[in-house]
Amino acid sequence: MGNIFKITMLSKFIQQQRGKRNMTQEYLASELGISRPTYIQIERGERDLTITEAKKLAEVFDIPFENFLEEKEDTKIVVTIEKGSAKKSDDLQIRVTEKNLEKFKQVLLYVLGKVGSKPNVGETVLHKLLYFIDFDYYEKFEENLMGATYIKNHHGPTSVELGSIMKEMQEQGELEAVKSQYFKYLQKKYLPRKRPNLDILSAREIEHIDDVLARLSDKNAAEIENYSHEDIPWKSAQDGKPLSYESVFYRDERYSVRNYDDEL
Repeated sequence: MGNIFKITMLSKFIQQQRGKRNMTQEYLASELGISRPTYIQIERGERDLTITEAKKLAEVFDIPFENFLEEKEDTKIVVTIEKGSAKKSDDLQIRVTEKNLEKFKQVLLYVLGKVGSKPNVGETVLHKLLYFIDFDYYEKFEENLMGATYIKNHHGPTSVELGSIMKEMQEQGELEAVKSQYFKYLQKKYLPRKRPNLDILSAREIEHIDDVLARLSDKNAAEIENYSHEDIPWKSAQDGKPLSYESVFYRDERYSVRNYDDEL
């Protein structure tokens, strides 16, 4: 029993670190090799944590083990909204300009209005749809649509900004979070409570979003997760680190959305 210790105090710290990295309970449970209900007990302080599990969590959070036990952060992921130019920082800071933040919100409302009511479109699918909208657009036109930051998680590309933005939109009455059953799984869905402001989006951007939704919005969480795992931006990134937009130009023919032959 020497490799087990109480985590009553650590439970809150673990919750905070998971939230900052926008990681799901399912993801951390899979990393620990336990069920989600068992993982939930850890976050509630109702289950002892083994040293092996604690070391694994420290590794996933990219925090030295000693710091993890003392509830000290080593690296920070911060979402900030900036009006001016970005200042240099030693921390990993994900910034969304006011202009792109508003576009992110309108794209989110548009996507949810189009496919949010589909039974397969839960939070996991939403992350992947936004990823392909952003990265496919960059490959086609060499410019950002939203320009959001996506990190490499076990379940595929995950938007760093999405969690904070959806929380803000819920508080403002723009989104509603609901839980629904999809086959044997309980999933979290988001439904729009207002129409998107399409004046912010160009006709080209709307056409592009519609194309991505037509191709991918019928995939369930497992299907779109597996699909994203073979895309070069995800394959070439380090675990927990941002995906490079430039890597889209190294995609193979299964994922490339740009007709390079027309440019020869």
